[in-house]
This record gives sequence, structure tokens and C-alpha cells, in this order.
Amino acid sequence: MDVKPLKPNEGEERKTSRHPRTLGREIALQYLYMHDALNGQDVQLLSDFLGLQETPPDEETVRFTRELVEAVTAHREELDKDIAEAATNWKLSRMALVDRNILRLGLAELIVHPATSHKVVINEAVELARQFSSDASCGFVNGLLDRLRQKVRPNDSSTQHPQTPPAEPA
Repeated sequence: MDVKPLKPNEGEERKTSRHPRTLGREIALQYLYMHDALNGQDVQLLSDFLGLQETPPDEETVRFTRELVEAVTAHREELDKDIAEAATNWKLSRMALVDRNILRLGLAELIVHPATSHKVVINEAVELARQFSSDASCGFVNGLLDRLRQKVRPNDSSTQHPQTPPAEPA
């Protein structure tokens, strides 16, 4: 079954020159959203989904997208368990579908890309929430991913929540 990619919120303009990892996160989120919405049934292949993009992604974007999607799909149960434990007073099933997938994506990246600053990972997740969800989701994603960061990267300390994204690693 072919599913069209998520569309950004009204008024959100797509940036034409985004970092390959930023674009990779966006494409990964769209694919994971589709996968979750369809309960894994009749989901098109990631390579087919990548081929449906308005502008074909470059090689670096495709590689990063694959890494993220594979990390989330291979470890979804463990990711969900960690998110559910960190989300006091929230059941995973009550979370908005897009927010749930942003959290999975951010947590997976914190784990599989330890060289990427946690501030970058959290900021990028907040930007995804801003673009595809709601303003309320931004704070929810920020707080929950920071709590998860404390568990998976206890030596990465931060005295304040990220506000502006640091430069991506080359």
C-alpha cells in the first residue's frame, strides 16, 4: 500500500537547503509514522518510500535515514519500554502517533549515534514536533527526551535545555 508522506503543519515552509541528517530525520519520521499507522501491515519498502520524495535525497541522507529506521524497527519494543518508563502519567497508546515516533526516533539516535551531541538530537526532535505536531508537543518531546538522555547517556550532562541547535558533526 502506498502512503503519501506526512505534510508539514500549515504555515510551515520547507527549507530548501537542509543538512542531510535533518532531512534524514524528517524522512525517517514520515516512514516510521506510516509503519506505525499501518501496524506494520502492507508497509512499502523504505527504498520505495525514498523514491517517492519530491526531491531525491542524496546518498548521505539515504544512509542516515536507513540507520535510523533500522534502529527503531529492530528495537521498537525496547524503545517503547524505555519511553513508557520515562513518561510518568502517560501511556504510550495515549500519545499522539507522530509524537510517539519522534520520541522513538530521538531515543534511537541517542543510542546509535553517541558522537552526535544530545543537544543536537533533542533540538532536532523538537523541530520535528514543531513542524509535524503541535507547540505543546515541543515541550513534551524536549522534556521526555532529556529524561531519556539521562538514562542512556548519563555522562552527558546539561544544566539547561537546548535552545539553539549546535552545528551538526561533519
